[in-house]
Amino acid sequence: MASNAEEKAESARTRSAWLLSTPALIVLLFAASGPLLIVVTYSFLTPGQYGNVVWNFDLSGWVGILFSKDIFDGTWHLADAHLSIFWRSVKLSLLTTAITFAVGFPTAWFIATRPPTQRALWLFLITIPFWTNLLIRTIAINEVIRNEGLLNTVLIWIGVISTPLHIIYTDTAVLIGMAYVYLPLMVLPLYAAIDRFDMRLLEAGYDLYASRIQVLRRVILPIVKPGIIAGSILVFVPSLGAYVTPRVLGGGKNMMIGNFIELQFGQARNWPLGAALSMTLLIVVMAALLVYVKASTREGNPHG
Repeated sequence: MASNAEEKAESARTRSAWLLSTPALIVLLFAASGPLLIVVTYSFLTPGQYGNVVWNFDLSGWVGILFSKDIFDGTWHLADAHLSIFWRSVKLSLLTTAITFAVGFPTAWFIATRPPTQRALWLFLITIPFWTNLLIRTIAINEVIRNEGLLNTVLIWIGVISTPLHIIYTDTAVLIGMAYVYLPLMVLPLYAAIDRFDMRLLEAGYDLYASRIQVLRRVILPIVKPGIIAGSILVFVPSLGAYVTPRVLGGGKNMMIGNFIELQFGQARNWPLGAALSMTLLIVVMAALLVYVKASTREGNPHG
């Protein structure tokens, strides 16, 4: 009898939990899953003439990711421009992740090794950029690296260069902008990992005659690896889908996937291809997140 009563009470609690979760589930269904299903549906339809879709099943959107159709004879050939955009997006995202790690790791280590009374101030300074709109921060970088900007003005004034460095509207400009924008996303996870690091392990490593490089490679990096993975994912994912920074600093010439998707929904009037590109980007992001989850699970398993 007691067992039946407990089962009924557990069932009642389960029903109550589902009822309380119903509003949130409805919001997720219509606000998140609904638009995503529309994009998935559009990717399998025929592009219309005026930026809409024709409700006929068609795989041209997915095929158009890697191939393009000749407007004269209707033949398909490899889309070199699309592949160039994909490669530029992945390359710049990986370089952004590497640069933010190279700058963010020493920064996070510096903050984590400060006295507890000073750490809050340094973390406050790291988070200040989040208070400013992304577009404003990107325009600020534009003012620094443009031909008549602060960087060239200072270098010419001190005699390092005689003519301005042409950085703006290049991949280098986009890389600088994204590294600046996403640096805090690398520093904060690294700080959280380093803050839990037991500094006595450093003393043990030095007592065993390990060099600084050996201590870094065999002691520090393996222990803070979860923070490195988390920071890398937090930087790589938004960098891959960046739109504002490549648009402002790339000048519309050096497009990334985000700009290419916007072009398909806008001037190109090819909604199925834009939807297929959006889903491709989502798949890549999900793959990156799965890698992070798998790595985190392995780190948490002492026998893994």
